[in-house]
Amino acid sequence: MNTEELRRSLKTAWLTYYRENRSWLVRLGVWVDSEGQRRPSSSFILATLSVLEPQLTQLLPLIVDLSSSPDRIVRALGLNFNPDKELDRLPEADSPLMLPSIRAVTIPASESIDPEDDCRPLRKDELPPRE
Repeated sequence: MNTEELRRSLKTAWLTYYRENRSWLVRLGVWVDSEGQRRPSSSFILATLSVLEPQLTQLLPLIVDLSSSPDRIVRALGLNFNPDKELDRLPEADSPLMLPSIRAVTIPASESIDPEDDCRPLRKDELPPRE
């Protein structure tokens, strides 16, 4: 498992959740000042992410064995930041809630689709390139 990938995934999940629930989270009494960062408490962040990110749930028992300090865990996961400031810093293209645009595809009537053709397995030369 790639730890940087997990950190990015957790950050995206946390910021997405925060943005979607900001209206009531800002009024909730879970805010702390940690190393100069105003953010929800570490326990709140970890509890929220344990529901949102299945990989974290699998890792938490091991992580807690290594350190039972929620603040240290949040710092190690790269989540010790003010979510309001972090959301303001994100370029619009990196916004966690941005969905890809979907364009309609129009198939001219002269190009009919054979339903039988759609059911056959693809040959290797027809597969899309791997990224």
